[in-house]
Amino acid sequence: MYNLSNYRKWSWAVGILIVGLLLGSFAFSISTEAESELQEKVLVPQEEAVTKAVREVGPAVVSIITKKTEVTRDIFLNPVPWEREGLGSGVVFDEEGYILTNNHVIEEAEEIKVMTADGREYDAELIGRDPENDLAVIKIEAETLPAIASLGNSDELEVGQLAIAIGSPYDVHFRNTVTTGVISALDRQIKAEGNVFEHLIQTDAAINPGNSGGPLLDSQGEVIGINTAIMGGTAQGIGFALPINRAKEVVDELIEHGRVKRPWLGIYGIEITEELVRYYDLEIDRGVFILQTIPDSPAAEANLSEGDIIIEANRQEIKNMEELQEVVGEVGIGNELQLLRLRDGSLEPITVILDERPLDWEG
Repeated sequence: MYNLSNYRKWSWAVGILIVGLLLGSFAFSISTEAESELQEKVLVPQEEAVTKAVREVGPAVVSIITKKTEVTRDIFLNPVPWEREGLGSGVVFDEEGYILTNNHVIEEAEEIKVMTADGREYDAELIGRDPENDLAVIKIEAETLPAIASLGNSDELEVGQLAIAIGSPYDVHFRNTVTTGVISALDRQIKAEGNVFEHLIQTDAAINPGNSGGPLLDSQGEVIGINTAIMGGTAQGIGFALPINRAKEVVDELIEHGRVKRPWLGIYGIEITEELVRYYDLEIDRGVFILQTIPDSPAAEANLSEGDIIIEANRQEIKNMEELQEVVGEVGIGNELQLLRLRDGSLEPITVILDERPLDWEG
């Protein structure tokens, strides 16, 4: 015989249990939805911009490992060859596998290897380099590329906007390290490894050894610069990148010719100063004073020599070497450059036929 009282008690308990489970499930659902909404709201706009840029461009950033043989001597002064390994970064910018990096990353390398973000390794071919801008293009043969970066417009940059650096600081195990900051300044000039680099982007995004050649991105995930240098010593947060528009100006030539074809005059000269006027007892206080003419250069062919002063170039007054080089660049290879020269108190017009500048000529 059934005990109705016990049955009712049991039914009531089961009912309470079911209601409790339903309420708990409902509460859990609300909690999950609330947590999901909370997670969606965690990323502020700047974080969303950074994470989106990294997702899109990060796979296009590669580590570049170089090797070259150097010779030291043992205690008996016998030559001992050893293999030196270098590390840098680069960014894939073309579907054919072309990679943009720094010249100093691959300079004098006997072997160049590329490691992608997902750990794949490729032998790389040096396509071309431009020491003046510290740029180089290498190439890998890959059936599929992880990603291709989009090159932006560095002429539109403003101080204070977001900057994102990606690269391989110190070791390939740290490849695709992301750091952020802002554009700290524009049009900076620095001296590095005996070269003068102008019109650089300054950023406080952390750039370390191994980051060289990696991209500097804007908030849209476009490459605005190629990270190239840091301020030495104890300086913090002072890094420099080459504007991407400068790279875009030369990259086609690097791919086609392996170098950038530039005209040259072939002199070492300095701006005339008050000290120079007094020292040489000059009759003029402006222009470019020629210290040396390079043998077999266009200047040498035109009979320019030490002590000559260039007053004008193509009817433009010239005050320093920068202005003279600008005019030379505008005239171009194979064309005539008209100069006004002062020699021994006499002004004389000179015609120079510009030639192609040697790749590694410094001056």
